[in-house]
Amino acid sequence: WQLWAKDYGKETAAKITNAHLGEAALDLTLKSSDQHPAGMKLPTGSLRLEPGYGRIEELAGYDQGNWWVQDVAASLPVKLLGDVSGKAIADICAAPGGKTMQLAAGGAKVTAVDISQRRLERVQENLERVGLEADIVCTDVLDWQPDTLFDALLLDAPCSATGTIRRHPDALYLKKSHDIDALCKLQKQLLTKAAALIKPGGELVYCTCSLQKREGELQVAQFLAENSHFEPQPVTPSQVGEMDHLINDQGDLRTLPFHTAGDSTGMDGFFISRIIRKT
Repeated sequence: WQLWAKDYGKETAAKITNAHLGEAALDLTLKSSDQHPAGMKLPTGSLRLEPGYGRIEELAGYDQGNWWVQDVAASLPVKLLGDVSGKAIADICAAPGGKTMQLAAGGAKVTAVDISQRRLERVQENLERVGLEADIVCTDVLDWQPDTLFDALLLDAPCSATGTIRRHPDALYLKKSHDIDALCKLQKQLLTKAAALIKPGGELVYCTCSLQKREGELQVAQFLAENSHFEPQPVTPSQVGEMDHLINDQGDLRTLPFHTAGDSTGMDGFFISRIIRKT
């Protein structure tokens, strides 16, 4: 709470805390407009089911692969890339695969990279259920040397996950200050590596599901200060369903657990920034 008060002020910190005490709705990303459960359509196209929806595997359209579970905030990073059809895009730290599926559904040539073979098996299972394809690479991305550079890259970096406490209350207790120090160091290394894998003119979307600004806003600010051949690309309201209250003063996305999506309240806490490689 003290860190949130420092980053956002006491009033906002109190709202974050209260939001984390509530039960999270279930958001779905739709692959098609075919059979799916009844729910509330959010401004970005996600479908929201309120608590009490039952078993996920028994919901309409699950067996047909018409949708997958993905919080509305977690679906936003891919939307910042716009039309991805035909583009070569790497999804770094890809598991469990929601963003990989979004990219593949948009027609991208996706390379999904993760260090965990077990988690990548889940990505493959999810892709098969929804009838989509991606190249799967199990490696430590810091050691990875792909044959060609990418048109765009999505990095959902390992983080303290404090934006998902309403779903995973244990996140509040599992990460200590020294753990976050180590995570911040890893985030910087991953961001630097990711930047080296993009073509000139290419796009890099960096995101974390952390509420700590040192894992988001400050991480990107430091990267831009040290890498003059990259520049920020401000988010426009049209990219996020006209939800301009999610865009901060720097033009990045900062979602908080009490934020609204249309007529519904609540989403995971995310920081999302889009960066362009100039040369």
